[in-house]
Amino acid sequence: MAEPRRPRTVPPTPAPVEDAPADLEPVLEAVGPRLRDLRQRRGATLADLSRSTGISVSTLSRLESGQRRPTLELLLPLARAHQVPLDELVGAPETGDPRVHLSPVERHGVTFVPLSRRQGGLQAYKQVFPAGHNPGPVDPRTHEGYEWMYVLSGRMRLVLGDHDLMIEPGEAVEFDTRIPHWFTNPGPGAAEVLTLWGPQGERMHVRARSTRKP
Repeated sequence: MAEPRRPRTVPPTPAPVEDAPADLEPVLEAVGPRLRDLRQRRGATLADLSRSTGISVSTLSRLESGQRRPTLELLLPLARAHQVPLDELVGAPETGDPRVHLSPVERHGVTFVPLSRRQGGLQAYKQVFPAGHNPGPVDPRTHEGYEWMYVLSGRMRLVLGDHDLMIEPGEAVEFDTRIPHWFTNPGPGAAEVLTLWGPQGERMHVRARSTRKP
């Protein structure tokens, strides 16, 4: 006697994935460039970030290029790694609030305070160089773009090409960053400066090639 047939089980149809609301698309599209900008300003590689977050290099690359939609699971470790609040990654200030929420970060002993929140284009920062800041021996470097710096207090030493300048409070300098340059706080106290960087000016520094013959 044949066994009775069991009823066929049909797997449930998965619910369709809904697209993000139209008003959220620009916000999500801006996350990738913002992540890349933060990583490059820290001088970190994708491999460095992968080690600190546990997120694969391929996933990080797709996030930065916009090929992967950001999720809370991915953004939380990235916010911790970059030492910024989560809303800075998403770029979601309070509605109608024009104030810039300052989130200082420290790199190589220098405190950076962002004064603008627009991604891309000109970026404004306040930098605080502590007393005794010593980046090591004079080592001029270059990158594309222009840089503008205004000394609020203290003083800054700027080596620009063949010039060795001391910038006092109330003085500003502007220069082509393709010229080898290097600066530090000679003391005795802390130095506070305002800086403006363009998109090219935010790239990592590369060593200037010496034109001297051995």
